[in-house]
Amino acid sequence: MDRIKHENLKRIKTSKNLLFYGGTGVFAAITLATLIIIIGYILVNGLTHINLEFLTQEPKRMGKEGGIFSVIIGTLMVTGVGILIATPIGIAAAIYFTEYAKNGKGVTIIRFFTEILAGIPSIIFGLFGFAFFVIFLGMGWSVISGGLTLALMVLPTLIRATEESLKTVPMAYREGSLSLGATRWQTIVKVIIPCCKPGILTGLILGIGRAIGETAAVMLTVGGSLRIPTSIFDSTRTMSVHLYVLAAEGLSQEKTYATAALLIIIVLLINTIANLISSRLGGNYGN
Repeated sequence: MDRIKHENLKRIKTSKNLLFYGGTGVFAAITLATLIIIIGYILVNGLTHINLEFLTQEPKRMGKEGGIFSVIIGTLMVTGVGILIATPIGIAAAIYFTEYAKNGKGVTIIRFFTEILAGIPSIIFGLFGFAFFVIFLGMGWSVISGGLTLALMVLPTLIRATEESLKTVPMAYREGSLSLGATRWQTIVKVIIPCCKPGILTGLILGIGRAIGETAAVMLTVGGSLRIPTSIFDSTRTMSVHLYVLAAEGLSQEKTYATAALLIIIVLLINTIANLISSRLGGNYGN
């Protein structure tokens, strides 16, 4: 009797496991299929319109004709400024939270507001950047205004990813380094951070992905100039803003799909390169 009961329980558990794995697989397949359909649709409609002229010529007639060379330069400049500002601040904050700060009320409050900052809509960041950087500080619509706004947006992502990566380093590594006479700062720089390079890079790429595809915040702080910016105090236009303008105004369906396809390709290339670098760093550390 007990044997039969045990076999029945075993069959029930097996059925539940199969149902769970099957359901998970179905939802994963739906998600993957949706992603493939969206990316595939945009690439199919956009790749045919991407050529050398599109990549090297200046936009004409508000983007209806010509290429997007100045838009590409503007995107790289705004994203680069934002990441250059956010990276040292985010990594330093994560190191302080993990290695120096005690688990007191102050740290808890800061972490709480950091989580809130991660959930704030981008338009709020844009309004703040417009009011503070553009108007109050007098920077105007410029690359630096947009870069500072994007830095604020990606900081929570970078801090959280770096902090979680630092927590994965075994405590024995810290204790071993300190027991050999190294200072805490030397331990962080020589021991802990090298172990966390893949995780830090992952957070950095997530930040770049959000920054390069942002529209609302950039539109309110960078402006919409189609000229190539000669300094960080010049106005410019990013690819996401250019895509929005083309689609909203109905200027050119071909240019809209081409811009969208190029933006997807850039994001995919960044993520692919980051994954390769992350794998190589992880492999080198393991060796």
